[in-house]
Amino acid sequence: FPLILHISVDFMAAEAEIPGLCVDLDPSTQEFIMQQTMLRVKDPKVSLDFYSRILGMRLLKKLDFPSMKFSLYFMGYEKAEEIPKDETERSLWCFTRRGTIELTHNWGMESDPDFKGYHNGNSDPKGFGHIGITVPDVDKACDRFERLGVKFVKRPNDGKMKGLAFIQDPDGYWIEILNQKNLAKLS
Repeated sequence: FPLILHISVDFMAAEAEIPGLCVDLDPSTQEFIMQQTMLRVKDPKVSLDFYSRILGMRLLKKLDFPSMKFSLYFMGYEKAEEIPKDETERSLWCFTRRGTIELTHNWGMESDPDFKGYHNGNSDPKGFGHIGITVPDVDKACDRFERLGVKFVKRPNDGKMKGLAFIQDPDGYWIEILNQKNLAKLS
């Protein structure tokens, strides 16, 4: 699990001393955004149900690539009435949203008996760890996840890090469930 340390130093004053951190950002990067994180999924029906019904995300855009036999599903937290109806406008709009999840489905994986699943990054060799979702109340969100049969990696009061949880999506990817006010108290 990620370890968050209590730091009593003024971060803004100390960031200039963090090795490798560029404090004076190149002006040419000012319009860059963190737009998406891609997760490969075995079965889009199962994953879309999880990310929409369980986590409350909406499908922002679907793209199919028949010649390469894969589909992309862009999920995010946007209001339904803000999603453009025109497909060209919707594409442009989708790629300006911050922090979306791109679910990538390689056709046929859902019915391949030899497919053992994707590596979630949390077993050896470790790599990718998790995505994070902020919620108003971690305990209430986790009570709901429990009722819906979501698999837990860590419950809110387990371990040393209290007040946050980790759940798994249908493909085993970890999702941290946190509340920004709880984490702000750590700094």
